[in-house]
Amino acid sequence: MIPFNELKIGDYVKCTFEGKQWEGEVTDLNHDEKQVCVLTEVQEFWYEPDALEPLPLNDEQLQKLHFKKEMLPDNSVKYSKGAFRMLIPAEGDFSGIDLWYREDRRYHPNVHYIHQLQNHYADMTKIHLTTAPM
Repeated sequence: MIPFNELKIGDYVKCTFEGKQWEGEVTDLNHDEKQVCVLTEVQEFWYEPDALEPLPLNDEQLQKLHFKKEMLPDNSVKYSKGAFRMLIPAEGDFSGIDLWYREDRRYHPNVHYIHQLQNHYADMTKIHLTTAPM
């Protein structure tokens, strides 16, 4: 489950309906009813927060978001999309990341899922992070 207050329009999530799961994009939020509208490959539908799961922050998801991956000499990995950068201590180790965009640097923010990364990205760049290539 994703806390309702963490979600923003444009965030990517995984939703479950009748035992099936799809990845989708949040298209609307109903703050009164605490419901989330998600567009999947099948349809757009309203979900309760307990039917939503976060997408893990991992290499596969970052590739879908068109991040470029660079292995560094100290075995750390830098991901970049435009002027936005993310550094992880080792390949596959997303436990402690650093984010930076121009002079805005964030050391070890609480980012474990794609929607959290999207929210930091939007806060730092003023542009929402999508699957569109740069």
